[in-house]
Amino acid sequence: MGTSTVSLKEAIDRGGFYPSLVHHTVTDALDGREPEQQIVHVDTHFDFEEVHRHITVLVLAEDVMVVAHLDDHDADEDRPFQHEDAGPSGSSEVVARISTEVVPVVRLRSLILSEVHRRPDKFRPDRGLAEVSLNINWTGSARFDSMPADCGNPECVADHGDTGTVVPEDVTLRIAATAEGDTAVDEARSFVRALRRATVKYSR
Repeated sequence: MGTSTVSLKEAIDRGGFYPSLVHHTVTDALDGREPEQQIVHVDTHFDFEEVHRHITVLVLAEDVMVVAHLDDHDADEDRPFQHEDAGPSGSSEVVARISTEVVPVVRLRSLILSEVHRRPDKFRPDRGLAEVSLNINWTGSARFDSMPADCGNPECVADHGDTGTVVPEDVTLRIAATAEGDTAVDEARSFVRALRRATVKYSR
């Protein structure tokens, strides 16, 4: 099984989102295993006037896949019931929350790769993809992200109940060449190929 042409540290450094913390945490989760392939995906989205970034790292190492996810927020969000007399809130302080999971590849239930091709009528195997979407599932579970429903009228104060979306609990990534470059797309495809080979090898 081949290894990535870019080291794990280089890939995390290139992501540029708390690289020292992310690399330390992922290396600790690997517990001495050598990384073979990885995906480092930084996602940015806008919430009113704020910009939020998240980083997800997938690492294949021998018979396991390490999944790490980090996001950051103001420290006040961890103290929603702070007493009004508690003094300055220190809203400029930022905390980062990072979670890791070590998944044996034999536990993987499904691995779905969706590819978007430019000009399919002129397909060539050597031409880069527009984007790839990756879905990896090992628990079969999903979560429901709920939020207050909105009728669209900014002056309406009525209670419209809740709405939301069902999101797979495991890993779903979308990697577009226009946003992250052809290299990121190629690395995602290489990761999937390596993970497929690993599931066959270790399920014997």
